[in-house]
Amino acid sequence: MVGAFTPHAHAGHVPGRVVAQHRDGYEVVTDDGELRAKASGRLFHEAGNAEHPAVGDWVALSLDLVEHTATIHAVLPRRTAFVRRAADSVQTLQVIAANVDVAFVVTSLNADLNPRRIERYLAAAWQSGARPVVVLTKSDLANDPQGEATAIAALAPGCPVLVVSARQGHGLDALLAQMAQGETGVLIGSSGVGKSTLVNTFLGEDRMATHAIREADGQGRHTTSHRSLVLLPGGSLILDTPGIREVGLMDAEEGLSVVFDDIEHLIETCKFNDCRHDGEPGCAVRGALNSGALDPARWANFLKLSAELAAVEAKAERLAKDAERRRLAGLQKAYRANKKDARGGD
Repeated sequence: MVGAFTPHAHAGHVPGRVVAQHRDGYEVVTDDGELRAKASGRLFHEAGNAEHPAVGDWVALSLDLVEHTATIHAVLPRRTAFVRRAADSVQTLQVIAANVDVAFVVTSLNADLNPRRIERYLAAAWQSGARPVVVLTKSDLANDPQGEATAIAALAPGCPVLVVSARQGHGLDALLAQMAQGETGVLIGSSGVGKSTLVNTFLGEDRMATHAIREADGQGRHTTSHRSLVLLPGGSLILDTPGIREVGLMDAEEGLSVVFDDIEHLIETCKFNDCRHDGEPGCAVRGALNSGALDPARWANFLKLSAELAAVEAKAERLAKDAERRRLAGLQKAYRANKKDARGGD
């Protein structure tokens, strides 16, 4: 970060980190304390959506200590980035957390528990560059929390799976131990799984608003209205995000390969390279499905997420080609206009 900031220091700017994002701006932490901030007009209009400041970003600032405000002039290069699709666009990236070391995939051991959703979150988490950790909350509500954890662990090879209960104080030390002092974690998961409750428990105060779970369907209401980075007593930081009901797979091919490594291996061992896994002889996937070694629901989710990723990539390619055609058409139009003007001047 120091080397990347050098040109901004020469411009008279100071470093800071974005710790909260609101609809009308940001909060940043600097050596002069916490300040409200807005992006400069140039940064706001010239940067792409994914280059706009996000919680966790290191930024270059100019300060107004009289008004206790700051202006963000640049976003420093990110080590990691957790992204989702913008609500109004299939192809547009929206960064929801930057420079994250650990991605906690949080789900509760009640009606919300959904292995297919966990696979989706894990693919996005691996793709972000952070270390994913699965956190199963509200273990006090489950009949067999360890059995559920064992089943989820089979979906996440090489990924810790922690069982916690904020109400009983169970498993919290193990969760905090996943982050070293100075590291940053992000809590991702659907609304009502207990993300804000975990933050409040760590802080020993009700910093984040929470709501009770509805008894009818086990779902919680959306409680966190903005993304915020919170300093924990042990010196690590945690980012609590609004509930994400749909994580888009943007350029997440590597993440899918990690989550579905077992299926990728089966595909590689099929007899034919162009196997469609639909009755061909020597199909390793069909063999695993028939023997019970591969869960049909897991295979179906792999196909679904792969198709989603392919569709996003195909649309992005079409949009890029359309943009290039428009650019070339504009150049040809300008060339013809210039040529016409040149003839008129002869």
